[in-house]
Amino acid sequence: MKTHPTTGLLDKCQQCPSANKDNRPENTAIDLIVIHSISLPPGHYGGDHIERFFQNRLDKDAHPYFNEIHQMQVSAHILIKRTGEVVQFVPFNERAWHAGQSMFEGRNVCNDFSIGIELEGTDTDEFEDIQYEKLGQLIIALRNTYPKIADHITGHSDIAPGRKKDPGSGFDWNTLDGIINNHS
Repeated sequence: MKTHPTTGLLDKCQQCPSANKDNRPENTAIDLIVIHSISLPPGHYGGDHIERFFQNRLDKDAHPYFNEIHQMQVSAHILIKRTGEVVQFVPFNERAWHAGQSMFEGRNVCNDFSIGIELEGTDTDEFEDIQYEKLGQLIIALRNTYPKIADHITGHSDIAPGRKKDPGSGFDWNTLDGIINNHS
């Protein structure tokens, strides 16, 4: 995997542009990766509901839960599906709306300086080996383009404690570390 430093796009992935983005504050260094989990409807995998959600095209009548969320305007930079498919919604050099009210190392508004990566899953289910492999490859590519990221990789629950639980207990940080260290 490679990222293009000018366009902020990842090669070898599906592009699924989201309008739920804006410009990062001027002269803001990208130095954080935030890992999330999502499934739509909750606990169900597959289909294109996540893509539709991030593109403001979620059919509120397709599932009762969708009626609660269909008007939310959120996004992430990347989604890694359970199959290992990688989908990009927002170029890395733009601000995706993924973290909400958040703080990392004393800095508020993590969307300003972070890259949001969603894994298809829940905050309790285990993730697939292929998701860890793709996530590790992506992190290495991002470090090459945005070296200030270094080891600043955290979960949504860590930057929004009490408000968010993802990626959750099913996410194995040791597995991710092992993959990154083996490929670095």
